[in-house]
Amino acid sequence: MSESLEKFNKLVEAFQELPTIGKKSAIRLAYHIVMKNSFVGIKIAHAIEEALGSIKQCAACGGMSEDELCFICCDESRDETLLCIVENAKDILLLEENRLFDGRYFVLDSLENFNLSGLESLVKNGVEEIVFALTPSIANDAVILYIEDKLSDFTINFSKIAQGVPTGVSLENIDLLSLSRALIDRVKV
Repeated sequence: MSESLEKFNKLVEAFQELPTIGKKSAIRLAYHIVMKNSFVGIKIAHAIEEALGSIKQCAACGGMSEDELCFICCDESRDETLLCIVENAKDILLLEENRLFDGRYFVLDSLENFNLSGLESLVKNGVEEIVFALTPSIANDAVILYIEDKLSDFTINFSKIAQGVPTGVSLENIDLLSLSRALIDRVKV
């Protein structure tokens, strides 16, 4: 790009730092903000500044919150016997948006930062079942076994989300791991 557009180029580079944004999309976004609708750019900048200043991790589950505890952990109508372990706080948003789960959550993030005492504290409050909503992989299967082992002193049922062949997808387009899991975990009709 042109040397005379140094600030525009920096904006494009900043957009490229975001996941799923390539160079073409970054240029399109930067151009729109700079040349077509600068008010949108100001609105986005303000929203980012506010979000960075107020959103933090929930002290109980690790989800996103503007307070010490998120709205889910504060909701007394949730089923406290169910705990869903997710990979990141973004997964909670997806499950909540679609009203797919009515229990509580625990964000795993990584085994390096694994908060075992936080998980045990949630489990002590009457959890009867832990549902693992993790991306199917051999590594995450190992994580599930690790957590099951660490919580072996508690009387808990463990389950994980189903996996296999998505609706409407041809078998030739399914990866081998998903196809083999679908066959192993087949259900009676």
